[in-house]
Amino acid sequence: MSPRLSEVSVGDELPPLSVPIQRADLVRYAGASGDFNPIHWNERFATEVGLPDVIAHGMLTMAVAGRLVSNWTGDPGAIVRYGVRFTRPVVVPDDGAGAAVELAGKVAKINEDGTVKVAITAKSAEQGVLGGAAATVRLPE
Repeated sequence: MSPRLSEVSVGDELPPLSVPIQRADLVRYAGASGDFNPIHWNERFATEVGLPDVIAHGMLTMAVAGRLVSNWTGDPGAIVRYGVRFTRPVVVPDDGAGAAVELAGKVAKINEDGTVKVAITAKSAEQGVLGGAAATVRLPE
């Protein structure tokens, strides 16, 4: 059930979310997005260009982080603004387990217009992968 604006306070934490990403997810995302850059599927190419291994698409990482907020609101349409900076790639090894993106969020501000700003933390392999990640949402009264 979606939180109501009257029930939310600055500092409230969103339920944490862990999203697994495997190589097959990268193939599906490439097909959906049209981004077939070999750094997202070819380990040899990825390491030749200086990456530690195949990496997840940045926009896929952004999307899974947005899921933290849409799960909390119960309505993806409640998100009125969302932005991130890509600070570190999510490395996805071909080991059957892949990578996990660990997500946390906190109510950072309740704006005068009744919207709520949520600060998002996204980590993979215990390192931050997104910087300045935040969403502004409109909650029911």
